[in-house]
Amino acid sequence: MSTLLDLTPAAASEELARWLGARGQPAYRLTQLVPRLWQRPVATWAEATDLPQDLRRALDADWPLPRLELETSQESRDGTRKFLWRLPDGEAVESVLIPEGSRRTLCISSQAGCPLRCAFCATGTMGLLRNLEPWEIAGQVRELLLAPEPVKPTNVVFMGMGEPLLNWPAVDTALTLLNDPAALGIGARHVTVSTVGILPALAKLAKRPEQFRLAISLHAPTSATRLSLMPIEKRYRLPDVLKAIKAFKRRVTFEYVLISGVNDRDEDLAALARIAKDAGALVNLLPLHPGGAPGLVPAPGKRLAWFAGALRRRGVEAVARRSRGLDIAAACGQLRVARGEVGGEVPPDPDRHVHETAGIGELPDPADA
Repeated sequence: MSTLLDLTPAAASEELARWLGARGQPAYRLTQLVPRLWQRPVATWAEATDLPQDLRRALDADWPLPRLELETSQESRDGTRKFLWRLPDGEAVESVLIPEGSRRTLCISSQAGCPLRCAFCATGTMGLLRNLEPWEIAGQVRELLLAPEPVKPTNVVFMGMGEPLLNWPAVDTALTLLNDPAALGIGARHVTVSTVGILPALAKLAKRPEQFRLAISLHAPTSATRLSLMPIEKRYRLPDVLKAIKAFKRRVTFEYVLISGVNDRDEDLAALARIAKDAGALVNLLPLHPGGAPGLVPAPGKRLAWFAGALRRRGVEAVARRSRGLDIAAACGQLRVARGEVGGEVPPDPDRHVHETAGIGELPDPADA
């Protein structure tokens, strides 16, 4: 499907300018059309009542605006809201809206499913189904603006289904759509890309001029332990990932899900402190979401708090988070898995697309990272 929503605002403006010119429309129409894509979105061009009816009909015929269909939504007692979106081809992805004071953080997906098969992630059980297009990624925000009670997220985190850096071309465009004032206009410091560390795309992200935030899904301080949890360690080794993040001029966050007896030992603490200090990273400690990790045991809450305190005593800024949305299966992938929509195969080439998520914890403000 060819859609203006897959284009950056600059590229969409060029397409529309040519289209309008071919129809003898005045140039000022462009300033009426472009804002209806993202700034003040419409579900269909028919809703843009400031335009002539004939023009609206032509736009709907030549440039229809695709939608994500809300199949189901759930709201937790703590205010966390989860959405299952049905895509035009029948696949489904999830996003989660997490309110925290004045912040509204939306956790978005970049792929349908995930081939990483990280030991603690529900999404990995379904394998990779396909990449999302730019409009399907940024559209998770757009749909909230089109809702009967519109909500605009203040923060966006790529911590949903899929590995964003293995869908880099689409994510690259989606980052522009999220940030560009002519589109959704969310500040770059309020957009966080979470990745296991896909080195080729990590280098491309580092070259972008905007100060998008980077979170590394670490989960272990050594290659050996990380490999037991995350098969991608075979392809992109931890020492190489740590070297690559030095190209980022902004502070990096390490995501670390604390798993009892696996990565919460005293020796893990010492090793994590060393690499976090060397990287100048914030460590975001997350409790293991119980529904997303069969066979693994969450570290007790007291251990989580102690672990965070011990890191701080070693000169590392660390934050212990609490689980959110436990009563609505808010770990990414759990809602779809619970509905029986699992399957898909891991592609033989691990370069093709990968990611994991740990489940939804209380997320930090990316502006503080």
